[in-house]
Amino acid sequence: MDPKPRSQQFAHEITEVLDRYTVPVMTRSTGPVAVAGLLLRLDREAETPLHEQIERSVRADIRAGRLVAGTRLPSTRSLAAELGVSRGVVSEAYGQLAAEGYLLAGQGAPTRVALTVRAQATRPPARSLQPSFAYRLDPGLPDLAGFPRDRWLRSLRSAWRQAPIDAVDYPDPRGVPSLREALAEYLGRVRGAAADPENLIVCTGFSQGLSLIARWLRDRGVERVALEDPGWHTHRLILEQAGIEVVPIAVDDEGLRVEDLEATDAAAVVVTPAHQFPTGRVLSSERRAALIEWAERGERLIVEDDFDAELRYNRAGVGALQGLAPERVAYIGSASKRLVPGMRLGWMLTPSWLGWPLISVKTIEDRGSETIGQLALQDFIARGELDRHLRRMRLRYQHRREALMDALARYIPDARIEEGAAGLYELAELPADVDEPGLIGAAADRGVALEGLALHRFKAGGPPGLVLGFGGLPEPAIEQGIRLVAETLDPAPADRRA
Repeated sequence: MDPKPRSQQFAHEITEVLDRYTVPVMTRSTGPVAVAGLLLRLDREAETPLHEQIERSVRADIRAGRLVAGTRLPSTRSLAAELGVSRGVVSEAYGQLAAEGYLLAGQGAPTRVALTVRAQATRPPARSLQPSFAYRLDPGLPDLAGFPRDRWLRSLRSAWRQAPIDAVDYPDPRGVPSLREALAEYLGRVRGAAADPENLIVCTGFSQGLSLIARWLRDRGVERVALEDPGWHTHRLILEQAGIEVVPIAVDDEGLRVEDLEATDAAAVVVTPAHQFPTGRVLSSERRAALIEWAERGERLIVEDDFDAELRYNRAGVGALQGLAPERVAYIGSASKRLVPGMRLGWMLTPSWLGWPLISVKTIEDRGSETIGQLALQDFIARGELDRHLRRMRLRYQHRREALMDALARYIPDARIEEGAAGLYELAELPADVDEPGLIGAAADRGVALEGLALHRFKAGGPPGLVLGFGGLPEPAIEQGIRLVAETLDPAPADRRA
Protein backbone atom coordinates (compact mmCIF):
# COMPACT_ATOMS: atom_id res chain seq x y z
CA MET A 1 0.00 0.00 0.00
CA ASP A 2 1.22 3.46 -0.90
CA PRO A 3 2.20 5.19 2.39
CA LYS A 4 1.37 8.64 1.03
CA PRO A 5 -2.41 8.49 1.43
CA ARG A 6 -1.99 7.20 4.98
CA SER A 7 0.28 10.09 5.90
CA GLN A 8 -2.13 12.54 4.29
CA GLN A 9 -4.98 11.05 6.31
CA PHE A 10 -2.92 11.37 9.52
CA ALA A 11 -2.11 15.01 8.72
CA HIS A 12 -5.79 15.67 8.08
CA GLU A 13 -6.71 14.18 11.48
CA ILE A 14 -4.07 16.28 13.24
CA THR A 15 -5.42 19.39 11.52
CA GLU A 16 -8.95 18.62 12.75
CA VAL A 17 -7.74 18.19 16.34
CA LEU A 18 -5.82 21.44 16.26
CA ASP A 19 -8.77 23.19 14.64
CA ARG A 20 -11.06 21.99 17.42
CA TYR A 21 -8.97 22.94 20.43
CA THR A 22 -6.81 25.83 19.24
CA VAL A 23 -8.23 29.35 19.30
CA PRO A 24 -6.60 31.63 16.71
CA VAL A 25 -5.21 35.02 17.56
CA MET A 26 -8.11 37.49 17.88
CA THR A 27 -8.09 40.79 16.06
CA ARG A 28 -11.79 41.63 16.45
CA SER A 29 -13.08 43.97 19.12
CA THR A 30 -14.98 42.60 22.12
CA GLY A 31 -18.67 43.22 22.75
CA PRO A 32 -21.94 42.22 21.05
CA VAL A 33 -21.53 40.67 17.60
CA ALA A 34 -24.57 40.27 15.28
CA VAL A 35 -24.41 37.03 13.28
CA ALA A 36 -27.37 35.70 11.29
CA GLY A 37 -29.95 36.82 13.83
CA LEU A 38 -27.76 36.09 16.89
CA LEU A 39 -26.51 38.85 19.12
CA LEU A 40 -23.50 37.20 20.70
CA ARG A 41 -21.63 38.82 23.52
CA LEU A 42 -17.98 37.85 23.66
CA ASP A 43 -15.34 39.31 25.92
CA ARG A 44 -11.95 38.00 24.89
CA GLU A 45 -10.30 39.43 28.01
CA ALA A 46 -12.62 37.62 30.41
CA GLU A 47 -11.64 34.51 32.34
CA THR A 48 -14.80 32.73 31.18
CA PRO A 49 -13.98 30.46 28.20
CA LEU A 50 -15.37 31.59 24.84
CA HIS A 51 -17.52 28.50 24.40
CA GLU A 52 -19.24 29.25 27.73
CA GLN A 53 -19.83 32.84 26.65
CA ILE A 54 -21.49 31.59 23.46
CA GLU A 55 -23.60 29.13 25.47
CA ARG A 56 -24.80 31.82 27.87
CA SER A 57 -25.61 34.26 25.09
CA VAL A 58 -27.62 31.78 23.01
CA ARG A 59 -29.33 30.36 26.11
CA ALA A 60 -30.33 33.86 27.24
CA ASP A 61 -31.75 34.68 23.76
CA ILE A 62 -33.84 31.49 23.80
CA ARG A 63 -35.17 32.15 27.29
CA ALA A 64 -36.01 35.75 26.42
CA GLY A 65 -37.86 34.72 23.25
CA ARG A 66 -35.46 36.39 20.85
CA LEU A 67 -34.80 32.94 19.39
CA VAL A 68 -38.11 31.11 19.02
CA ALA A 69 -38.67 27.37 18.70
CA GLY A 70 -37.58 26.01 15.33
CA THR A 71 -35.22 28.88 14.49
CA ARG A 72 -32.28 27.73 12.38
CA LEU A 73 -28.88 28.67 13.74
CA PRO A 74 -25.72 29.29 11.72
CA SER A 75 -23.52 26.28 11.08
CA THR A 76 -20.57 25.80 13.36
CA ARG A 77 -18.20 26.59 10.48
CA SER A 78 -19.87 29.87 9.45
CA LEU A 79 -20.39 31.08 13.03
CA ALA A 80 -16.78 30.31 13.91
CA ALA A 81 -15.61 32.27 10.84
CA GLU A 82 -17.75 35.27 11.75
CA LEU A 83 -16.59 35.29 15.37
CA GLY A 84 -12.95 34.60 14.60
CA VAL A 85 -12.80 31.53 16.82
CA SER A 86 -12.07 27.89 16.11
CA ARG A 87 -14.88 25.68 14.91
CA GLY A 88 -14.34 23.48 17.98
CA VAL A 89 -15.33 26.38 20.27
CA VAL A 90 -18.71 26.74 18.55
CA SER A 91 -19.20 22.96 18.36
CA GLU A 92 -18.65 22.64 22.11
CA ALA A 93 -21.15 25.43 22.80
CA TYR A 94 -23.78 23.91 20.51
CA GLY A 95 -23.18 20.46 21.99
CA GLN A 96 -23.76 21.67 25.54
CA LEU A 97 -26.96 23.51 24.59
CA ALA A 98 -28.19 20.41 22.78
CA ALA A 99 -27.47 18.29 25.87
CA GLU A 100 -29.52 20.72 27.95
CA GLY A 101 -32.44 20.46 25.51
CA TYR A 102 -32.26 23.98 24.05
CA LEU A 103 -31.03 22.92 20.56
CA LEU A 104 -31.65 20.08 18.14
CA ALA A 105 -28.64 18.96 16.15
CA GLY A 106 -28.22 15.94 13.90
CA GLN A 107 -25.74 14.56 11.43
CA GLY A 108 -26.14 16.46 8.16
CA ALA A 109 -29.10 18.49 9.49
CA PRO A 110 -29.07 22.18 10.42
CA THR A 111 -28.97 23.13 14.11
CA ARG A 112 -32.30 24.54 15.28
CA VAL A 113 -33.86 25.79 18.49
CA ALA A 114 -35.73 22.85 20.04
CA LEU A 115 -39.46 22.82 19.43
CA THR A 116 -40.19 22.25 23.13
CA VAL A 117 -38.58 25.40 24.46
CA ARG A 118 -40.62 28.46 25.34
CA ALA A 119 -39.71 31.98 26.23
CA GLN A 120 -39.64 32.61 29.96
CA ALA A 121 -41.34 35.63 31.43
CA THR A 122 -39.05 38.15 33.05
CA ARG A 123 -39.10 37.63 36.77
CA PRO A 124 -37.60 39.53 39.68
CA PRO A 125 -34.58 38.09 41.50
CA ALA A 126 -35.25 35.41 44.10
CA ARG A 127 -36.13 36.84 47.48
CA SER A 128 -35.68 35.57 51.01
CA LEU A 129 -38.60 34.78 53.29
CA GLN A 130 -36.57 36.21 56.15
CA PRO A 131 -37.67 39.78 56.93
CA SER A 132 -35.04 42.49 57.10
CA PHE A 133 -34.81 44.91 60.02
CA ALA A 134 -32.32 47.59 60.91
CA TYR A 135 -32.50 46.59 64.59
CA ARG A 136 -32.91 42.92 65.50
CA LEU A 137 -34.08 42.81 69.12
CA ASP A 138 -35.79 39.44 68.77
CA PRO A 139 -34.35 36.75 71.08
CA GLY A 140 -31.95 33.98 70.25
CA LEU A 141 -29.83 35.79 67.67
CA PRO A 142 -26.09 35.53 68.38
CA ASP A 143 -23.48 37.97 67.16
CA LEU A 144 -23.20 36.94 63.52
CA ALA A 145 -20.31 39.34 62.92
CA GLY A 146 -18.44 37.80 65.85
CA PHE A 147 -18.27 34.38 64.25
CA PRO A 148 -14.53 33.64 63.72
CA ARG A 149 -14.64 33.01 59.98
CA ASP A 150 -10.88 32.77 59.56
CA ARG A 151 -10.57 30.12 62.27
CA TRP A 152 -13.56 28.23 60.90
CA LEU A 153 -12.02 28.37 57.42
CA ARG A 154 -8.86 26.86 58.85
CA SER A 155 -10.93 23.99 60.27
CA LEU A 156 -12.70 23.51 56.94
CA ARG A 157 -9.39 23.30 55.11
CA SER A 158 -8.06 20.89 57.67
CA ALA A 159 -11.19 18.77 57.30
CA TRP A 160 -10.74 18.51 53.54
CA ARG A 161 -7.01 17.80 53.79
CA GLN A 162 -7.29 15.08 56.40
CA ALA A 163 -10.63 13.54 55.46
CA PRO A 164 -10.42 9.94 54.23
CA ILE A 165 -11.81 9.03 50.83
CA ASP A 166 -15.02 7.65 52.29
CA ALA A 167 -15.76 10.94 54.04
CA VAL A 168 -17.75 11.99 50.97
CA ASP A 169 -19.69 8.73 50.90
CA TYR A 170 -23.07 8.44 52.63
CA PRO A 171 -22.20 9.09 56.28
CA ASP A 172 -22.86 7.17 59.45
CA PRO A 173 -26.42 8.34 60.27
CA ARG A 174 -25.30 8.97 63.85
CA GLY A 175 -22.64 11.41 62.67
CA VAL A 176 -18.90 11.30 62.02
CA PRO A 177 -17.29 9.21 64.79
CA SER A 178 -14.50 11.74 65.45
CA LEU A 179 -17.05 14.53 65.99
CA ARG A 180 -19.11 12.35 68.31
CA GLU A 181 -15.95 11.70 70.32
CA ALA A 182 -15.11 15.41 70.47
CA LEU A 183 -18.66 16.39 71.42
CA ALA A 184 -18.84 13.73 74.11
CA GLU A 185 -15.60 15.02 75.68
CA TYR A 186 -16.78 18.64 75.43
CA LEU A 187 -20.25 18.00 76.89
CA GLY A 188 -18.81 15.95 79.72
CA ARG A 189 -16.25 18.62 80.55
CA VAL A 190 -18.37 21.76 80.10
CA ARG A 191 -21.95 20.60 80.74
CA GLY A 192 -21.39 17.75 83.19
CA ALA A 193 -23.19 15.37 80.85
CA ALA A 194 -22.86 11.59 80.95
CA ALA A 195 -21.73 11.55 77.35
CA ASP A 196 -21.17 8.26 75.54
CA PRO A 197 -20.30 8.71 71.83
CA GLU A 198 -22.28 5.55 71.06
CA ASN A 199 -25.42 7.28 72.34
CA LEU A 200 -24.76 10.55 70.55
CA ILE A 201 -26.52 11.48 67.29
CA VAL A 202 -25.56 14.47 65.15
CA CYS A 203 -28.56 16.30 63.68
CA THR A 204 -29.27 19.65 62.03
CA GLY A 205 -30.30 21.39 65.24
CA PHE A 206 -32.75 21.25 68.12
CA SER A 207 -35.80 21.36 65.88
CA GLN A 208 -34.82 18.21 64.00
CA GLY A 209 -33.87 16.45 67.21
CA LEU A 210 -37.24 17.14 68.84
CA SER A 211 -39.05 16.30 65.61
CA LEU A 212 -37.38 12.87 65.49
CA ILE A 213 -38.31 12.18 69.11
CA ALA A 214 -41.87 13.40 68.58
CA ARG A 215 -42.44 11.07 65.65
CA TRP A 216 -41.03 8.14 67.59
CA LEU A 217 -43.31 8.95 70.54
CA ARG A 218 -46.34 9.14 68.26
CA ASP A 219 -45.46 5.81 66.65
CA ARG A 220 -45.34 4.32 70.16
CA GLY A 221 -48.88 5.53 70.81
CA VAL A 222 -47.98 8.52 72.99
CA GLU A 223 -50.75 11.13 72.74
CA ARG A 224 -49.68 13.86 75.19
CA VAL A 225 -46.41 15.63 75.96
CA ALA A 226 -45.99 18.37 78.58
CA LEU A 227 -44.41 21.75 77.81
CA GLU A 228 -43.39 24.74 79.89
CA ASP A 229 -45.87 27.65 79.92
CA PRO A 230 -44.70 30.13 78.86
CA GLY A 231 -42.25 28.27 76.66
CA TRP A 232 -40.66 28.40 73.24
CA HIS A 233 -43.56 28.31 70.78
CA THR A 234 -41.57 26.13 68.34
CA HIS A 235 -41.72 23.26 70.85
CA ARG A 236 -45.49 23.35 70.56
CA LEU A 237 -45.49 23.57 66.77
CA ILE A 238 -43.14 20.58 66.37
CA LEU A 239 -45.17 18.35 68.66
CA GLU A 240 -48.50 19.35 67.17
CA GLN A 241 -47.21 18.69 63.67
CA ALA A 242 -46.36 15.15 64.82
CA GLY A 243 -49.97 14.71 65.95
CA ILE A 244 -49.25 14.99 69.68
CA GLU A 245 -51.40 16.98 72.09
CA VAL A 246 -49.42 19.42 74.23
CA VAL A 247 -50.12 19.88 77.94
CA PRO A 248 -49.02 23.27 79.36
CA ILE A 249 -47.29 23.26 82.75
CA ALA A 250 -46.81 26.57 84.54
CA VAL A 251 -43.38 28.02 85.32
CA ASP A 252 -42.62 29.95 88.51
CA ASP A 253 -39.49 31.29 90.21
CA GLU A 254 -38.07 27.76 90.57
CA GLY A 255 -38.82 26.71 87.02
CA LEU A 256 -41.29 24.07 85.88
CA ARG A 257 -43.96 23.26 88.49
CA VAL A 258 -43.39 19.52 88.77
CA GLU A 259 -46.37 19.11 91.11
CA ASP A 260 -48.63 20.25 88.26
CA LEU A 261 -46.92 17.77 85.96
CA GLU A 262 -47.77 14.96 88.36
CA ALA A 263 -51.48 15.60 87.79
CA THR A 264 -51.25 14.96 84.04
CA ASP A 265 -51.05 11.78 81.98
CA ALA A 266 -48.20 13.13 79.84
CA ALA A 267 -45.67 10.46 78.83
CA ALA A 268 -42.86 12.99 78.26
CA VAL A 269 -41.93 16.58 79.01
CA VAL A 270 -39.76 19.16 77.21
CA VAL A 271 -37.82 21.49 79.54
CA THR A 272 -35.17 24.22 79.42
CA PRO A 273 -33.73 23.66 82.93
CA ALA A 274 -30.48 25.63 82.73
CA HIS A 275 -32.07 28.83 81.36
CA GLN A 276 -35.82 28.67 80.96
CA PHE A 277 -37.20 30.31 77.85
CA PRO A 278 -38.51 32.97 78.01
CA THR A 279 -38.41 33.74 81.76
CA GLY A 280 -34.70 33.06 82.20
CA ARG A 281 -35.25 31.10 85.42
CA VAL A 282 -33.20 28.08 86.47
CA LEU A 283 -34.85 24.82 87.51
CA SER A 284 -34.12 24.48 91.23
CA SER A 285 -32.30 21.44 92.62
CA GLU A 286 -35.48 20.30 94.42
CA ARG A 287 -37.48 20.51 91.19
CA ARG A 288 -34.73 18.66 89.30
CA ALA A 289 -34.89 15.79 91.76
CA ALA A 290 -38.71 15.73 91.61
CA LEU A 291 -38.70 15.79 87.82
CA ILE A 292 -36.28 12.86 87.58
CA GLU A 293 -38.34 10.93 90.12
CA TRP A 294 -41.46 11.57 88.00
CA ALA A 295 -39.71 10.22 84.92
CA GLU A 296 -38.24 7.14 86.62
CA ARG A 297 -41.46 6.22 88.41
CA GLY A 298 -43.51 6.08 85.25
CA GLU A 299 -40.72 5.18 82.81
CA ARG A 300 -41.28 8.55 81.15
CA LEU A 301 -38.98 10.66 78.99
CA ILE A 302 -37.49 14.09 79.71
CA VAL A 303 -36.32 16.08 76.68
CA GLU A 304 -33.73 18.69 77.73
CA ASP A 305 -33.31 21.72 75.49
CA ASP A 306 -29.83 23.05 76.35
CA PHE A 307 -29.79 25.95 73.92
CA ASP A 308 -27.48 28.53 75.55
CA ALA A 309 -26.32 27.17 78.90
CA GLU A 310 -22.66 28.17 78.41
CA LEU A 311 -23.62 31.85 78.20
CA ARG A 312 -23.74 32.93 81.85
CA TYR A 313 -22.25 36.18 83.10
CA ASN A 314 -22.46 36.39 86.89
CA ARG A 315 -21.91 32.81 88.04
CA ALA A 316 -20.85 29.37 86.90
CA GLY A 317 -23.09 27.50 84.51
CA VAL A 318 -25.68 25.00 85.72
CA GLY A 319 -24.90 21.40 84.78
CA ALA A 320 -27.02 19.46 82.34
CA LEU A 321 -29.98 17.56 83.74
CA GLN A 322 -28.92 14.63 81.57
CA GLY A 323 -25.87 14.06 83.77
CA LEU A 324 -28.16 13.15 86.69
CA ALA A 325 -30.33 10.65 84.81
CA PRO A 326 -28.86 9.66 81.44
CA GLU A 327 -31.39 6.81 81.01
CA ARG A 328 -34.37 9.16 81.43
CA VAL A 329 -33.18 12.32 79.67
CA ALA A 330 -32.72 12.96 75.96
CA TYR A 331 -30.37 15.95 75.79
CA ILE A 332 -30.38 18.19 72.69
CA GLY A 333 -27.94 21.03 71.96
CA SER A 334 -26.85 22.90 68.85
CA ALA A 335 -24.35 25.31 67.33
CA SER A 336 -27.03 27.98 66.78
CA LYS A 337 -26.34 30.07 69.90
CA ARG A 338 -22.82 28.83 70.57
CA LEU A 339 -21.66 29.71 67.03
CA VAL A 340 -24.19 30.68 64.33
CA PRO A 341 -27.62 29.32 63.30
CA GLY A 342 -26.65 28.93 59.65
CA MET A 343 -24.23 26.14 60.53
CA ARG A 344 -27.23 23.80 60.97
CA LEU A 345 -25.47 21.39 63.30
CA GLY A 346 -26.87 19.95 66.50
CA TRP A 347 -26.46 16.89 68.70
CA MET A 348 -28.54 14.54 70.82
CA LEU A 349 -27.42 12.48 73.81
CA THR A 350 -30.03 9.77 74.10
CA PRO A 351 -30.81 7.09 76.66
CA SER A 352 -29.24 3.82 75.57
CA TRP A 353 -32.67 2.28 74.89
CA LEU A 354 -33.68 5.18 72.62
CA GLY A 355 -30.59 5.39 70.42
CA TRP A 356 -31.38 2.83 67.73
CA PRO A 357 -35.02 3.89 67.27
CA LEU A 358 -33.90 7.49 66.67
CA ILE A 359 -31.05 6.40 64.41
CA SER A 360 -33.59 4.52 62.29
CA VAL A 361 -35.83 7.59 62.03
CA LYS A 362 -32.84 9.80 61.21
CA THR A 363 -31.64 7.39 58.52
CA ILE A 364 -35.02 7.38 56.82
CA GLU A 365 -35.29 11.16 56.98
CA ASP A 366 -31.96 12.27 55.49
CA ARG A 367 -29.36 9.46 55.54
CA GLY A 368 -27.26 11.51 57.95
CA SER A 369 -26.14 15.13 58.31
CA GLU A 370 -23.62 16.87 56.04
CA THR A 371 -20.12 15.49 56.62
CA ILE A 372 -17.58 18.23 55.95
CA GLY A 373 -19.19 20.61 58.43
CA GLN A 374 -19.01 17.84 61.04
CA LEU A 375 -15.32 17.28 60.38
CA ALA A 376 -14.68 21.02 60.58
CA LEU A 377 -16.53 21.27 63.90
CA GLN A 378 -14.49 18.37 65.27
CA ASP A 379 -11.28 20.19 64.33
CA PHE A 380 -12.67 23.46 65.75
CA ILE A 381 -13.39 21.79 69.10
CA ALA A 382 -10.13 19.82 69.18
CA ARG A 383 -8.01 22.94 68.66
CA GLY A 384 -9.82 24.70 71.53
CA GLU A 385 -11.42 27.26 69.22
CA LEU A 386 -14.95 26.69 70.56
CA ASP A 387 -13.81 27.36 74.13
CA ARG A 388 -11.90 30.47 73.04
CA HIS A 389 -14.85 31.73 71.02
CA LEU A 390 -17.28 31.33 73.92
CA ARG A 391 -14.90 33.12 76.30
CA ARG A 392 -14.73 36.08 73.91
CA MET A 393 -18.47 36.13 73.36
CA ARG A 394 -19.37 35.96 77.05
CA LEU A 395 -17.60 39.24 77.66
CA ARG A 396 -19.12 40.82 74.56
CA TYR A 397 -22.63 39.64 75.41
CA GLN A 398 -22.26 40.81 78.99
CA HIS A 399 -21.52 44.34 77.76
CA ARG A 400 -24.47 44.20 75.36
CA ARG A 401 -26.79 42.99 78.09
CA GLU A 402 -25.68 45.91 80.28
CA ALA A 403 -26.39 48.27 77.38
CA LEU A 404 -29.89 46.81 77.06
CA MET A 405 -30.57 47.17 80.77
CA ASP A 406 -29.32 50.78 80.76
CA ALA A 407 -31.44 51.65 77.71
CA LEU A 408 -34.57 50.13 79.27
CA ALA A 409 -33.99 52.02 82.51
CA ARG A 410 -33.56 55.26 80.58
CA TYR A 411 -36.27 55.01 77.93
CA ILE A 412 -38.84 52.50 79.27
CA PRO A 413 -38.55 52.76 83.06
CA ASP A 414 -41.99 51.18 83.59
CA ALA A 415 -40.76 47.86 82.20
CA ARG A 416 -40.20 45.12 84.80
CA ILE A 417 -37.13 43.03 84.03
CA GLU A 418 -36.72 39.36 84.88
CA GLU A 419 -32.97 39.55 85.40
CA GLY A 420 -31.15 36.33 84.68
CA ALA A 421 -27.69 37.52 83.61
CA ALA A 422 -27.49 34.71 81.09
CA GLY A 423 -28.21 33.83 77.50
CA LEU A 424 -29.00 36.23 74.69
CA TYR A 425 -32.27 37.79 75.84
CA GLU A 426 -34.14 39.40 78.74
CA LEU A 427 -37.86 39.29 79.48
CA ALA A 428 -39.37 42.74 79.98
CA GLU A 429 -42.95 42.84 81.31
CA LEU A 430 -44.82 45.98 80.31
CA PRO A 431 -47.66 47.94 81.93
CA ALA A 432 -51.06 46.26 81.60
CA ASP A 433 -52.46 48.95 79.28
CA VAL A 434 -49.83 48.36 76.56
CA ASP A 435 -51.16 46.85 73.33
CA GLU A 436 -48.48 44.19 72.76
CA PRO A 437 -49.41 43.23 69.16
CA GLY A 438 -49.82 46.88 68.22
CA LEU A 439 -46.43 47.73 69.73
CA ILE A 440 -44.71 44.95 67.80
CA GLY A 441 -46.28 46.05 64.51
CA ALA A 442 -45.49 49.72 65.06
CA ALA A 443 -41.91 48.93 66.01
CA ALA A 444 -41.53 46.85 62.84
CA ASP A 445 -42.62 49.89 60.83
CA ARG A 446 -39.70 51.74 62.45
CA GLY A 447 -37.28 48.97 61.52
CA VAL A 448 -37.17 47.22 64.91
CA ALA A 449 -37.79 43.47 65.19
CA LEU A 450 -39.49 42.47 68.46
CA GLU A 451 -40.97 39.29 69.86
CA GLY A 452 -43.87 39.41 72.27
CA LEU A 453 -44.43 37.30 75.36
CA ALA A 454 -47.92 36.33 74.13
CA LEU A 455 -46.37 34.27 71.33
CA HIS A 456 -44.98 31.87 73.94
CA ARG A 457 -48.09 31.58 76.13
CA PHE A 458 -50.61 28.78 75.68
CA LYS A 459 -53.57 30.86 76.76
CA ALA A 460 -54.50 34.46 76.03
CA GLY A 461 -54.17 36.92 78.84
CA GLY A 462 -51.50 37.87 81.29
CA PRO A 463 -49.42 41.03 81.32
CA PRO A 464 -47.89 42.17 78.02
CA GLY A 465 -44.21 41.73 77.60
CA LEU A 466 -41.27 41.61 75.23
CA VAL A 467 -38.56 38.96 74.95
CA LEU A 468 -35.68 41.27 74.03
CA GLY A 469 -32.57 39.88 72.38
CA PHE A 470 -29.27 41.69 72.74
CA GLY A 471 -26.77 39.30 71.17
CA GLY A 472 -26.94 40.43 67.54
CA LEU A 473 -26.42 44.21 67.93
CA PRO A 474 -23.56 46.39 69.18
CA GLU A 475 -24.26 48.63 72.17
CA PRO A 476 -25.13 51.86 70.27
CA ALA A 477 -27.60 49.98 68.06
CA ILE A 478 -29.23 48.40 71.12
CA GLU A 479 -29.76 51.84 72.65
CA GLN A 480 -31.18 53.22 69.40
CA GLY A 481 -33.50 50.24 69.01
CA ILE A 482 -34.90 50.64 72.52
CA ARG A 483 -35.26 54.36 71.91
CA LEU A 484 -37.40 53.66 68.85
CA VAL A 485 -39.52 51.21 70.83
CA ALA A 486 -39.99 53.87 73.52
CA GLU A 487 -41.10 56.40 70.89
CA THR A 488 -43.64 53.85 69.70
CA LEU A 489 -44.98 53.50 73.25
CA ASP A 490 -45.02 57.25 73.82
CA PRO A 491 -44.78 59.76 70.96
CA ALA A 492 -43.29 62.35 73.32
CA PRO A 493 -39.63 63.09 72.51
CA ALA A 494 -37.36 60.50 74.07
CA ASP A 495 -35.03 63.17 75.46
CA ARG A 496 -37.91 64.63 77.42
CA ARG A 497 -38.73 61.24 78.95
CA ALA A 498 -35.14 60.42 79.82
